[in-house]
Amino acid sequence: MVDLQVAGRVVAEYVVKPDVDPRHGPRPYLHPVRTLGGTAVTDVLPEDHRWHLGVSVAVQDVDGTNLWGGRTYVRDAGYTWLDDHGRIVHDGWLAGPERAGLAERLLWQDPAGETLLVEERTLAASPAPHGWTLDFAFTLTAPPGSVPPGSVPPGSAVSGSAGVRLGSPATNGRPGGAGYGGFFWRLPPGVPEVFTSTVEGEEKCNGSADPWLAVRGAGYTLVFSGLAGDDRWFVRAAGYPGVCAALAWERPLTIPAGGSLSRRYQVLVADGALDRETIQ
Repeated sequence: MVDLQVAGRVVAEYVVKPDVDPRHGPRPYLHPVRTLGGTAVTDVLPEDHRWHLGVSVAVQDVDGTNLWGGRTYVRDAGYTWLDDHGRIVHDGWLAGPERAGLAERLLWQDPAGETLLVEERTLAASPAPHGWTLDFAFTLTAPPGSVPPGSVPPGSAVSGSAGVRLGSPATNGRPGGAGYGGFFWRLPPGVPEVFTSTVEGEEKCNGSADPWLAVRGAGYTLVFSGLAGDDRWFVRAAGYPGVCAALAWERPLTIPAGGSLSRRYQVLVADGALDRETIQ
């Protein structure tokens, strides 16, 4: 476990090698994350979704491997328990770890332990107006010669390769704005207020591509930013509280063989209630 500190205070703990049920998508995660005043702003292993692990990167469909945890959404069948769970494992430090941040290499593995993607991740914590900022960046690289299952008809000669396909329940047929998968933050218990620069409420925020998304809970405000490409905000408040920067909202996202996908997010972690005018 690695502590992240701001102004001499531990604001987050990074669990590098978690002891997690294989069905819950084992992966490194941050928990607890706290405001400078000590308010917890994450949850882990909640009863409603035991595979929600604080702050992590998780995708439900990576070439047919579930790296989110829990049941897999199957077209025309719904959520189903399958033996398709992989894991994301720490493979070494690239820099640090230090009090203010770290850089590491991770392997995204299928159920047999074969590497699907190689990730380089950096985390940094720094002071900010109203609180502190978590900077969370990652680059996913597909191995050369990777071909998604089903992308080449049986008996066909393979000329080059298509890469690694990232999908979601939405891309696999689930309706209702469920394109989750990517940088995911499980919020603490409660029903938070959610709003962006233009809209407010779970229904309108879910699927938004606004430049920032704010979550206001009991004693805290979080402000998420950093969407890129066709990414969208996945938002849940009433059923359970969580926010995801979704990578495959409506269509699968393919990382070409030997190619990379990079994302960088910033999250302002503040005590108290910030309003739209203060954030902007």
